[in-house]
Amino acid sequence: MVSMAAAAAAVGVLLPFPFYYVLWTHPQRWVDLCGRSADPCRRMAQVSHAIKALQLLALASVSSFSWPPPLYCPILLAVGQYLNFRVYQLLGEPGTYYGVRFGKTIPWVTEFPFGYIKDPQYVGSMLSLVALLCWVPLQYVLLWCLGYVFMMWVEHKEDSASRAKVIS
Repeated sequence: MVSMAAAAAAVGVLLPFPFYYVLWTHPQRWVDLCGRSADPCRRMAQVSHAIKALQLLALASVSSFSWPPPLYCPILLAVGQYLNFRVYQLLGEPGTYYGVRFGKTIPWVTEFPFGYIKDPQYVGSMLSLVALLCWVPLQYVLLWCLGYVFMMWVEHKEDSASRAKVIS
């Protein structure tokens, strides 16, 4: 029997993925909801950060912390966060937060890690999650990683006809 706390933690871990799915598959609705005065990428980033905080709280609720962690933890966390930082550095907020889906022109990037690692932001995030296995039960890390794998699959099915109209 799954406890209510475990179920709540699982829901919390999966929280952002329906949001990302809807924005990817129905970007015009998000652009319309944001209106002309708000940048949909900026608004997505704000909502995503709030959801990420809830996600991390859900993970913390099922974690048990001990110190020092095994050596693999800081190494994987550093590599994973470096990939995330690098993606954001190269793409900026519009490139990271679905700007191409919201009608923005995002330049094609070939610098590392692009061209070397497929989906470097998701890979970085999953490496960071694996780093937390010293504190977080495996099922929550796997669930979160499955959410990323699902979004990688969704995002690779790019449909240019479903992009939002260019924002002025």
